[in-house]
Amino acid sequence: MTRVQSVEGHEHPADGDLLVFSFGGREGQVIGPDDVDPEGSPIFAFPMDADSRHIASESRLNEVILVRLEPADLSEESASRSALGIVAYSAVCTHTGCEVSDWEEDTKRLKCPCHDSEFDPRDNGRVVGGPAPLRLAALPLRVADGVLSVAGGFSGPLGAQDP
Repeated sequence: MTRVQSVEGHEHPADGDLLVFSFGGREGQVIGPDDVDPEGSPIFAFPMDADSRHIASESRLNEVILVRLEPADLSEESASRSALGIVAYSAVCTHTGCEVSDWEEDTKRLKCPCHDSEFDPRDNGRVVGGPAPLRLAALPLRVADGVLSVAGGFSGPLGAQDP
């Protein structure tokens, strides 16, 4: 697991963490699968320790993008990390570390507004355009007790990477 943030010996995101809205009117509220609309824009989330209820918002490297897609459209690897067609990726671009905040509805791609890197959430966050050197790190999910939870650590390095 890639070490992201440690609070009282707990690394985030970690297996069993819940996901909460990172901003907006529902900031800090736990996210359920029905909150991730297949016709809507991605949701930005932070992990929250299920026991202590600590939200790991101290580092933007902890921020996650949630996207709901048709399960049949997911690559085998993406499907294995998804829950009900919902996939999760690091919200930090691997090019210069900007927030991957744009959503291309027509192509179903995540896009970094800084230098136009594009990532395919259906195919494990693979780079499909722009200067980013690596795919976005994926985060495995599960649904437990009606909410989304983390099922393991990030699949790769976070933030800006050397080519």
